[in-house]
Amino acid sequence: MPSPSPIFAEMEYEHTVFLKPRKEESLIRRHPWVFSGAIRKIDGHPKDGDLVKVCANKGRLLGYGHFSPNTSIAIRMLTFQEEEIDGDWWRSKIRQALKVRSDLNLLAESNQNICRLIHAEGDGLSGLIVDYYDRVAVVQTHSMGMHCALNEIVQALKVELPELKGVFDKSSKLLKKIGLADVEDGLVFGSLPEDWSPIEFGRKIVIDLEQGQKTGFFIDQRENRSLLSQLSKGKKVLNVFSYTGGFSIAAMQGGCELAHSLDSSKRALDLAEESVTLNGFDAKRHKSIEADAMQFLKNGVAEYDIVVLDPPAFAKSASARHQAVQGYKRINQRAIQTMKAGSLLFTFSCSQAVDDRLFTHTVIAAAIQSNRMVRILHRLHQPADHPVSAFHPEGAYLKGLVLRID
Repeated sequence: MPSPSPIFAEMEYEHTVFLKPRKEESLIRRHPWVFSGAIRKIDGHPKDGDLVKVCANKGRLLGYGHFSPNTSIAIRMLTFQEEEIDGDWWRSKIRQALKVRSDLNLLAESNQNICRLIHAEGDGLSGLIVDYYDRVAVVQTHSMGMHCALNEIVQALKVELPELKGVFDKSSKLLKKIGLADVEDGLVFGSLPEDWSPIEFGRKIVIDLEQGQKTGFFIDQRENRSLLSQLSKGKKVLNVFSYTGGFSIAAMQGGCELAHSLDSSKRALDLAEESVTLNGFDAKRHKSIEADAMQFLKNGVAEYDIVVLDPPAFAKSASARHQAVQGYKRINQRAIQTMKAGSLLFTFSCSQAVDDRLFTHTVIAAAIQSNRMVRILHRLHQPADHPVSAFHPEGAYLKGLVLRID
């Protein structure tokens, strides 16, 4: 059994945070965030990443969490009871998360070896993301506390996933924002298997671990890509903000007449082309378009039967919500107003600050401005391996619509 790191050896006895009166109510409801404005006083001198004991104003124990000074989320809770945060604790939490994915049959099927193993608050581990690509786990730590616990996390993954061949830490970009300038991405355990072949429901995917966005791919669209695949036979498909072509590969799997991938990144488009070749698809059915999405949409999309709009998050915070809404309205209006009658639009938002209701109203507003008849055929969201904690509704970040345009 791995020994606990020094940060956990000291446990709760060194640092205690007391909340202001009535600020404990959210923690009683098991919400995992303590905001800086809720703190009344701190006994001790915790550093960024230290484990702290959290108490109500009069001393009632509320749990333990990772301390993050100089940020709005001052504490990310790990537990709401008295328990030791040691190697056994990490193994138990990770075992529970893996059981969820195993019960979803995401770890045993021959044509599917890509999924999210740990989804931060959705699995009770705020600040931690772990994605799985064919025997390789890719870790992203979004807080200093999780970075300090990396050894425990890796050891637990090795024990609970016997087939694991490698663990890749892809946290440098995130950690440099909080002051860790010397952190680099790379393997922290094992290696990439020589026969490494990430597959998503039969679709072989080229994963760029070193330079790719997020953990190398956007796993959260897996089931939405499969829906596109089911609707693509004989269709002409335009995949806007395509990144490495996940939706394009799904459309080609479904037998589309052609798939066009549009992105501003040549590297991403090159990887999309690699995935087309890897899957044995006819390269003549796929075309990469290196262009600005807004400029391209100005020219119209009437030649396509299906258009996919999957932009990056337009709003990173609530303060950017208005600007984001305008961005979503603009790209959807430009697509809708020139789409041919009977065509389909897959449109998405991954901005946490824009909820389902606001996103739907924004797309409807774009349809009204376009003077088109629009029907909502499907409401889409993140898959079950990106679970939303019942106590943390903010975790429901991905929302989408499939529209028929007439």
